[in-house]
Amino acid sequence: MQSKITQYTTEIEAFEPKTAEELENFRIQFLGTKGIIKDLFDEFKAVSPEEKRVLGKVLNEFKQLAEAKFNDYKDHFESGKAEKDRPSDLTLTGEGFEIGGRHPLSLVRKEIVEIFKRLGFVVAEGPEIEDDWHNFSALNFPEEHPARDMQDTFFLAPLPKSENQESSEQKGAYALRTHTSSVQVRLMEDGKPPFRALMPGRVFRNEAISARAHCFFHQVEGLYVDENVSFADLKQTLYYFVQELYGEGTKVRFRPSYFPFTEPSAEMDISCTICKGDGCQMCKHSGWVEILGCGMIDPNVLENVNIDSKKYTGFAFGMGIERITNLKYQIKDLRLFSENDIRFLKQFQTDII
Repeated sequence: MQSKITQYTTEIEAFEPKTAEELENFRIQFLGTKGIIKDLFDEFKAVSPEEKRVLGKVLNEFKQLAEAKFNDYKDHFESGKAEKDRPSDLTLTGEGFEIGGRHPLSLVRKEIVEIFKRLGFVVAEGPEIEDDWHNFSALNFPEEHPARDMQDTFFLAPLPKSENQESSEQKGAYALRTHTSSVQVRLMEDGKPPFRALMPGRVFRNEAISARAHCFFHQVEGLYVDENVSFADLKQTLYYFVQELYGEGTKVRFRPSYFPFTEPSAEMDISCTICKGDGCQMCKHSGWVEILGCGMIDPNVLENVNIDSKKYTGFAFGMGIERITNLKYQIKDLRLFSENDIRFLKQFQTDII
């Protein structure tokens, strides 16, 4: 019996019908009421109990193989028949195509940019692969800062030195940028104050992927450098941004903090948009959610890019677009933004701005 099954299995695997008639003959031969499989099951009844334990599984798998072969080609021939029977009327309306929508991160990025454009900010962009000078040194990062460790940053092999490159760009290894602050450095190096610009873009950190963290995400940073710029200017700018994005009832608070490139520095929180300040899982039952870091630009940073820190002052701020989007749309898993699940993305098709 085992040898018969082996022989028939080889025959089924090699079977490739050219017509529906050949497929029907296959069905009658193997799956019909007087077919091979029916005969094998009748023969199976007479084998010893020891053999049944082995042959039972083999026989069932053989039956499934025959049924799968028949069903596959049955679908093939039926779909071909339907296509053949379709009328070829060239005046019929075309099948059309689906209109997509913007990604939620793109929607929020555009909204943020539009708000700051009303305050006179322009958009500046830069490379995602950065040298040590623009990513760390020019921004006042000390040599021992943890961001310089391989555990936090994706470092790359050094690029070959060209004759036209400035020596400052050859300091240290190259890395995937950890923030868009490097664009601020390039902007200030290449121009003269005043500056009022936004730096949106993708950044990279060596972090484990989870619902709250990812190895890449998106930032929007802002820079304003001019004479007599104060912390009051920074606060009023960010107050305006929050009211425009989240509504007039949104509360704001500043907490003292530390960043190498700003002094004084602060973290800015807003009242939780989900629980309205009552306390929930998103705000860890505090009623407040941190959305950005900010501060007055450290004089060392201005001097590093040849700007007179005694004449000019400025402020800078930075926020994660994913965090802003999470609060706006109440999305609880960061990974959804990069999984390309059409069921998730379709929810935002009506939010085209």
